[in-house]
Amino acid sequence: MTTAASPALQPGLTSSAAAAAAPAERLASIDILRGVVMVLMVLDHVRDFFHVHAASFDPLDPERSWALLYATRWVTHFCAPVFVLLAGVSAFLQLARGKPRAEVARLLVTRGLWLVLLELTLIAFGWSFRFDFFFLQVIWAIGLSMVALGALVWLPWRAVLLIGVAIVAGHNLLDPIDAADLGAWAPLWNLLLEPTVIVVQGKVYGFVAYPVLPWLGVMALGFGLGPVFGLAGTRRRRTLALLGLGLIGLFVALRLAHGYGDPSTWAAQATPGRTLMDFLSTSKYPPSLQFVCMTIGPALLLLPLLERLKGFWVEPWRTFGAVPFFFYILHIYLVHALSTAFSLAQSYPVWGVADFFRDPAAFRGFGYDLAGVYLVWIAVVAALYLPCRWFAGVKRQHPGGWMSYL
Repeated sequence: MTTAASPALQPGLTSSAAAAAAPAERLASIDILRGVVMVLMVLDHVRDFFHVHAASFDPLDPERSWALLYATRWVTHFCAPVFVLLAGVSAFLQLARGKPRAEVARLLVTRGLWLVLLELTLIAFGWSFRFDFFFLQVIWAIGLSMVALGALVWLPWRAVLLIGVAIVAGHNLLDPIDAADLGAWAPLWNLLLEPTVIVVQGKVYGFVAYPVLPWLGVMALGFGLGPVFGLAGTRRRRTLALLGLGLIGLFVALRLAHGYGDPSTWAAQATPGRTLMDFLSTSKYPPSLQFVCMTIGPALLLLPLLERLKGFWVEPWRTFGAVPFFFYILHIYLVHALSTAFSLAQSYPVWGVADFFRDPAAFRGFGYDLAGVYLVWIAVVAALYLPCRWFAGVKRQHPGGWMSYL
């Protein structure tokens, strides 16, 4: 008889439960990959706060950007989808280790609500250094997706996988619907599928950057892929590689066909390099099917390689990946504080994300070239390492309880 306390007895969970009992190194690749994408995330946010052209034009614009700037922005596209996917995988692995289903559901719901609260308070202030601006982005999306996954975990994993695939593959069918045409339902549509600036009586209060529904699809997809991580070593690596190649192939096919899966298409540009830029520019807000294929595919392909990494150079990535939320909060305040110090030293106002929407002209000319951006990025990542290593040690000594929310 299957019980909530015995998830390993359910179809599809047996192999994952066996994997969870195996040496910890088997899943080290998850923390390593999470750490890698988080360090890339810092690069994107340092560019936001420090690059001289941050508020001038889209760095993915093939007509105005150049190779290094484009690559600096494009490579950070991997951060959010990989992080959200791995959150779904981690939820599955908790069940596979034998944690009662009710406990996993409760943790997902309460932790998700906690993340939403922090996005609206501590994180919002970290981004803008103001109390009247709300930038609803990845933590918000992860939080609400966790709440929804807390209900979905009661379903068989195959059903959750199908829901994830249906959302990721199907939500672009809803692209023609415009929130402005929905009347009183427009705010709900903005939270689910269509980014928007939050304006009340002519004043900008924030921005919904990460509508929730597509990100829930990515998290459900991660949960549904959880059994793959319980396969035997060679089979697991082969399966991950095939899934990765399949998603990359689907992205290329959809893009070449100018077909379904992204609200925008691509066109030949003045040079082959700029044409490639346009080809690789897909929608992240919200993440289109092509965007998910373009990012999750290479990530799955990378995981088998990360399993083989050993030695001293692996440790920083594992450390960052083991304390993702602590890392996230710390880096926002550190990067913003540094940017504020630099801007005040040059007689600019206090610089915050809110100013993109309030008065970007006030910061015209502020910032540094990409060399300066990369130097600040390296310095920030280096400064984060020791605090993260300390906190990772604290979490190891005090697992569970309130520490599971950090």
